[in-house]
Amino acid sequence: MADRYLHLTGTAPGRFLTRRLGLPQPAPLRRWTLQTPRLDGPLLHLTAGTSAIRDGLAKVLATTGLTVETRAERPAGIVLDATGVTSARGLAEVHAALHPVVRSLAPGGRIVVIGTPPSSEDHHQAAAQQALEGFVRSLGKEVGRGSTVQLLRLPADGTPEAAESTLRFLLSPRSAYVSGQVIELTSAAPGSVSDWAAPLAGRTALVTGAARGIGASVASVLARDGAHVVVLDVPGAQDDLVRTADRLGATALPLDITAPDAAARIAAAAPDGLDVLVHNAGITRDRRLANMPAERWAQVIEVNLDSVLRTTDELLASGALNRGGRIVATASIAGIAGNDGQTNYAASKAGVIGLVRSLGPRAAAEHGVTVNAVAPGFIETRMTAAVPFLIREAGRRMNSLSQGGLPADVAEAVAWFAQPASGAVNGQVLRVCGQSLLGA
Repeated sequence: MADRYLHLTGTAPGRFLTRRLGLPQPAPLRRWTLQTPRLDGPLLHLTAGTSAIRDGLAKVLATTGLTVETRAERPAGIVLDATGVTSARGLAEVHAALHPVVRSLAPGGRIVVIGTPPSSEDHHQAAAQQALEGFVRSLGKEVGRGSTVQLLRLPADGTPEAAESTLRFLLSPRSAYVSGQVIELTSAAPGSVSDWAAPLAGRTALVTGAARGIGASVASVLARDGAHVVVLDVPGAQDDLVRTADRLGATALPLDITAPDAAARIAAAAPDGLDVLVHNAGITRDRRLANMPAERWAQVIEVNLDSVLRTTDELLASGALNRGGRIVATASIAGIAGNDGQTNYAASKAGVIGLVRSLGPRAAAEHGVTVNAVAPGFIETRMTAAVPFLIREAGRRMNSLSQGGLPADVAEAVAWFAQPASGAVNGQVLRVCGQSLLGA
């Protein structure tokens, strides 16, 4: 559905009016297309304090396709290496590095601060590195003009090479609706990618809830990146499912994910094993708890959470997920901040977050599989188009980018998680919400 307010603020009268009234002024976001595969302009590489990874990081940044410089008048991106900041006084160097250049960031630019996990043995280092999180979340709400800010934490014993896929994602148009996020890498070695234009070539992916909306967009982006995709949805959506499959050269699997034999039928649809499993299927049955009958509660928990747990367990136990595989589940900002009338939905999506954080390390150790989740905010779909006007407008504006996201924004994040080179990304929950003003 068209965002008329966003269009209005793109006109001279609209800019004047919204500025005078103190209203949000969203900027059109630059998303990935064949014509705009990367940001326009140089990448500014800065360091706060001393860094043991400076040279290695410079080599990784050179792979992003952007020209890396130490001085630039209008950078498209800024990467600040703050891994050497270990004290409260050291934070002054973060200010000194970014204060002179933050206003020069091009519209739609990217800022990535590189840090390390707070130490449990050094409370001075822990304080300084945790301070970076508050700094990044606040800066993301200040920069405006469609720009974004993230914090990427490298493991103390890791190398910058493990961050290549993540930096490629964050410093590109693919991350247009991701801001104010903290991503923490593990020390696992990344897989190799021979062709970054098709990083999923030779891999098989299955996407549930893929007949339309976000699921169909996820399937489309995975297919664009070279995967053979199996699209799954309930038999009642078979016509839409087949149309999606035909458009992508994918395989359609009409199946209720809550069926007792769902995992076995999924495994049968991928006889050579799955490399990517995307849990996207979900339903809502909204009503305040005092008015919610047990069946409405049970339906949402069964589809959104229990079926995810059950099929994941069975596919891992049977070996249907290949080593080096990727599981990506769909949580929601509702599971983080809560929503009036959605106790069942919020519980199910918070449960997905618990699943990811607990299973991720064990799945990697036992099966060689990573487990991550996306948590969408307000995404422009048929479902949100049916929301009453005032509530819909509030949903669009209650984030740092002052607009709703698109299904493609969620899909790009899923595709990043799915890459072989994202082996160091595990147990993460990425909010795709334009930095929602609600929740952590």
